[in-house]
Amino acid sequence: MDLPQLLLVGLVLLLGVVGVLVPGVPGTWLVWAGVLWWALHERSALAWSLLVSATALLLVVQVVKWQLPPRRLRGVGVTRRMVVYAGAGALLGFVVVPVAGAVAGFVGGIYLSERLRLGTHGEAWASVRAVMRAVGTSVLVELLACLMVTGAWLGAVLVG
Repeated sequence: MDLPQLLLVGLVLLLGVVGVLVPGVPGTWLVWAGVLWWALHERSALAWSLLVSATALLLVVQVVKWQLPPRRLRGVGVTRRMVVYAGAGALLGFVVVPVAGAVAGFVGGIYLSERLRLGTHGEAWASVRAVMRAVGTSVLVELLACLMVTGAWLGAVLVG
């Protein structure tokens, strides 16, 4: 696969990861479609293994999400700014400490957003707890899975 196509696949994966944070956008499906596109062009054992693994992981995540409590976005005051901060924090955390850093970055992004909005540590932390109870778990599970697939794809591209 040539460089322009690899960049386009990477862009689809990035849009999928961001799409996880935006309600109504099929982020997981975009990540899977990007890996499928790459695997169909690569046609190597590594590419097919990654596609099968990504498919299994993303299907398991969908089942896990259905088992989690439903999202209550309006009741806890989730704003677009909070979503952007949480997503940026998760991506930064994922880069700094692969995989596990995404969790701390996600929570840290929500805290920073709420601290800037509310002003005090106590109010911001109470808001973080409310948000995490309402939406954090399901979004975090899906985001972490998409980041893992994207990281595996990036590793496979760099190795192969």
